[in-house]
Amino acid sequence: MSTVLVIAPHPDDEVLGVGGTLLRHLQHGDAVHTLICTRGQTPRFSNAQVETVQAEARRVHQFLELTGSHFLDFPAAELDRVPGADLAGAILEVLQRVRPDTVFLPHVGDIHLDHQIIFRAAMVAARPQGAVFPRRVFCYETVSETDWYAAPSTPAFVPNVFVDITRFLEKKLAACAMYVSQMKPPPHQRSIEALKALSIARGHAMNLPHAEAFMLVREILR
Repeated sequence: MSTVLVIAPHPDDEVLGVGGTLLRHLQHGDAVHTLICTRGQTPRFSNAQVETVQAEARRVHQFLELTGSHFLDFPAAELDRVPGADLAGAILEVLQRVRPDTVFLPHVGDIHLDHQIIFRAAMVAARPQGAVFPRRVFCYETVSETDWYAAPSTPAFVPNVFVDITRFLEKKLAACAMYVSQMKPPPHQRSIEALKALSIARGHAMNLPHAEAFMLVREILR
């Protein structure tokens, strides 16, 4: 049995980027955990907004039947104010508790600065040292963040791992739809239609009906 941890800057990133793959892991009997790193804070976000998205996240995680959900309280959209050592240390504490062998991270080239900061902090926390550290590290793509990058000024997302999510697509889309406060109507990228179109594009590139795509950052074979 494998243990998987999806590290997400904000609620909904975990399902947008890895929803089908984490469902596949769960069906295979793997333990799947998510770590949401930020929480909206006033005055940037109202208390009602924060409570809504937090409640949505918990409902989604229950719907997906995750093994564990973990939440940090760093300020959303303001991670540039947080000392890197504090952020990496908090992520490391979760890594030490969960002991995942596989970790999924946001892409460092995403347009949202929170995504870039979480990637770097998680890579520090997941350094291959000591007795326990992740053996596989992947980056996932997040619609409206990864696809709006400013290449060549930021690194492009160039996937080299594709996961068949055909059997899990409908449940992934249902989970995404439960984030009512975050999803948008088409033709916005953060819409159900856009997510389905991306799964088709990624799948057809590999002769599959539907897929999620990832960049392999590191794999250690022993």
